[in-house]
Amino acid sequence: MRHMDFAPLYRSTVGFDRLVNMLDHIAGDENGFPPYNIERVSENEYRISMAVAGFSQGELNVEVKEQTLAVKGQKSPDDKERAYLHRGIATRSFERRFQLADHVEVKDADLTDGLLNIGLVRNVPERMKPRTVEIGAATSAPQQIEAAPNRD
Repeated sequence: MRHMDFAPLYRSTVGFDRLVNMLDHIAGDENGFPPYNIERVSENEYRISMAVAGFSQGELNVEVKEQTLAVKGQKSPDDKERAYLHRGIATRSFERRFQLADHVEVKDADLTDGLLNIGLVRNVPERMKPRTVEIGAATSAPQQIEAAPNRD
């Protein structure tokens, strides 16, 4: 029997809560760059936080196209030659994509203390929200139609 790895789906989707919960025990952990968290802030709000130490605001690009959120980091070349004794801070370029569920929109993004925080909100249209339908009482008894007698 083959083992299916749903980890990439788990880590790159936002708003598929039921699916993620069902696959939670299957999803594994993958070391990717840059590291990130996906947080559920409230019932309809999410936040993606990415550790982008060493990148400035001008070197990062957040783009939404259809149902895909793409975060790109392009480090500008360093003019100085440096002699590192240890280099633990990655400065390589990256591109990370996230699939957004229906009605999930990006509301904002900010860079604070080396973390890129992207706010997401799920805006469900009114026509798709549950609503209560009142049951009305019958105003009168149904009328019975009598047939005319046959005159043959």
